[in-house]
Amino acid sequence: MAENQGVLVRETGMGRFAQEIRTGRHLLAADEPVALGGGGSGPGPYEYLLAALGACTSMTIRMYATRKDWPLRRVSVQLRHSRIHAEDCADCETKAGMVDRIERDIALEGDLSAEQRARLMEIADKCPMHRTLTSEISIKTREVQAA
Repeated sequence: MAENQGVLVRETGMGRFAQEIRTGRHLLAADEPVALGGGGSGPGPYEYLLAALGACTSMTIRMYATRKDWPLRRVSVQLRHSRIHAEDCADCETKAGMVDRIERDIALEGDLSAEQRARLMEIADKCPMHRTLTSEISIKTREVQAA
């Protein structure tokens, strides 16, 4: 699969939910945990979603700190996904049913001032994945012939 042709996901046949993911020259695995009927042979879909947001957050913060020549030594991002009742979410537009919540904890290591730390936390919300996940998303699905 060529570098610019997106991502191909297909069943491996090695378990009920086991998938292989190809993107460019990279091969990844995905599966559901054993507790959900999978084989646990790879991260699940939500873990990949969180990984994408975490990686993008860290890279965006790093890029900004480097451009500013700030003494950021390391960025760590810990993420969790849950579903909460909309009525329990004060800052959500939806007020009925369930809302997906992602909690993102960012650790900034280095001799940074309070102002630099505050600015880097603002920059975290400007990463492309954060913007994508908080914007309206349109997914167009079509059936194609198997190769």
